[in-house]
Amino acid sequence: MLQLEVIREEKARIVAALRKRNWNNTQLKAIDQIIALDDRRRSGQKELDDTRAEMNRMAKSIGQLMGQGKKEEAEQQKKAVAALKDQEKGLEENMAAIKHDLDQLLYSVPNAPHKSVPKGKTPEDNKVFKAWNKTFPTLPADAAPHWELAKKYNLFDLELGVKLTGAGFPVYRGQGARLQRALIQFFLDEAVKAGYEEIMPPHLVNEDSARATGQLPDKEGQMYHCTVDDLYLIPTAEVPVTNILRDEIVAEKDLPIKMTAYTPCFRREAGSYGAHVRGLNRVHQFDKVEIVRVEHPDNSYKALMGMVSHVSKLMAKLELPYRILLLCGGDMGFASAKTFDFEVWSAAQQRWLEVSSVSNFETFQTNRMKLRFRDGNGKIELAHTLNGSALALARIVAALLENNQTPEGIQIPKALWKYTGFKMIK
Repeated sequence: MLQLEVIREEKARIVAALRKRNWNNTQLKAIDQIIALDDRRRSGQKELDDTRAEMNRMAKSIGQLMGQGKKEEAEQQKKAVAALKDQEKGLEENMAAIKHDLDQLLYSVPNAPHKSVPKGKTPEDNKVFKAWNKTFPTLPADAAPHWELAKKYNLFDLELGVKLTGAGFPVYRGQGARLQRALIQFFLDEAVKAGYEEIMPPHLVNEDSARATGQLPDKEGQMYHCTVDDLYLIPTAEVPVTNILRDEIVAEKDLPIKMTAYTPCFRREAGSYGAHVRGLNRVHQFDKVEIVRVEHPDNSYKALMGMVSHVSKLMAKLELPYRILLLCGGDMGFASAKTFDFEVWSAAQQRWLEVSSVSNFETFQTNRMKLRFRDGNGKIELAHTLNGSALALARIVAALLENNQTPEGIQIPKALWKYTGFKMIK
């Protein structure tokens, strides 16, 4: 969440930034409400501190009076202290209520977009940061979309997923399962080569973890909630991996901290339907390798471009046509300050499919999770967090199958041969 002191001290900048997210005047009233609640909190805290100071003063006075044999006066002081204790309790309850209301408001405000983020309301307003300038794949006239190729080569089964679980849970089999596993290992190996520590995190998290990275409150209803144990299936490895450092103070010399993880990801994708979500285009469970960085604030935007470069190299090694979009304010995720999306060209569907988002969250997550670093002078500051998909497999698989289909079978990119053990799906 945004830092309270930043909202107070840089209100004009925050308001201007939130307008990039198309916040209207009614929504922006939350900023004034936050400041007003904070004023009440400060005033209430002073009154509470003064009350406690008076109680301490009177407690010392009681001891002195008793020592002087002034028992009656001491008893009067005790009654006054008892009244102050009742007052203290009331003030504490009031402070707790103010803090609750203030936290709820702060949780409702998205991150402030970076100054370089373009204005816009919809995905159509995103800017092309890097366009594909090479030849697009040319497919035969009878080229098939990936869901038909899956049936032809027995690669994955959506109907079986319905039988086992429900719609949107594919079952990979045979060479399809091998391709899936090969991609996971390839992405992990590339991340480790780039200096990321491999992590194997839990696939469920508690409420504190989900709240810390911005998944809660779940405004879009995307998370699967295990109500009996009050745990959440992770929508991305970002959640458990970033929370490894929750409530920690790291040394400046240890930055950057770079971690990578493979996990299945679970998203309800409520309201998703239509031809554009057929096959693997949108599923409820998919595999993904995530890269996460904890950075010094002075280096986080350089690190962001380094992550963009890393994902670009993965796309190039997979020989897939791709482009990079700089998201506009209206299309960014709730917690992001700046996001680049990678899209891969689906030759059979003749459309772009999103396969990665690489984002800088600045202090939005670290403020929630109290992830800080201590500089050389002993000063404690909030670190910056970043993450990116490197990569999300479902749509990568879709594009690989469609773009590489031939009359003889589906060709496998050379970078994957040592992982798959085969060069073509036949």
